[in-house]
Amino acid sequence: MEARATVLAYWDAMRTNDFAAAARWLAEDVVIDWPQSRERVNGRANFAALNHAYPTSGRWTFTLNRIVAEGAEVVTDVTVSDGTVIARAVTFHEVADGLIRQQTEYWPDDYPAPAWRRQWVERY
Repeated sequence: MEARATVLAYWDAMRTNDFAAAARWLAEDVVIDWPQSRERVNGRANFAALNHAYPTSGRWTFTLNRIVAEGAEVVTDVTVSDGTVIARAVTFHEVADGLIRQQTEYWPDDYPAPAWRRQWVERY
């Protein structure tokens, strides 16, 4: 499967709000960086647990605004909402063997790392 198709399948799975299913598109040892809060999620299990525990006002929606792909690298611009919060994320995905190996995700505003998710991330 080409990298673009892998990332599109990941976002399709995210739309179900079944984060364990979405994690199947990630390598088991995926690394996800959030540079603005200086946090790193290590592994698909932490990704699924963090997203499941994320405080929300409702079901998450994910609207793909743009996708750009070149070889194994894909960039997506996605609007995320739970009905109350509306945010935009720009994500750089690195894909190998049909799985996302690395993500670096930027959100529009800097913010301090929330204490509630400390058990799933490490500061860097």
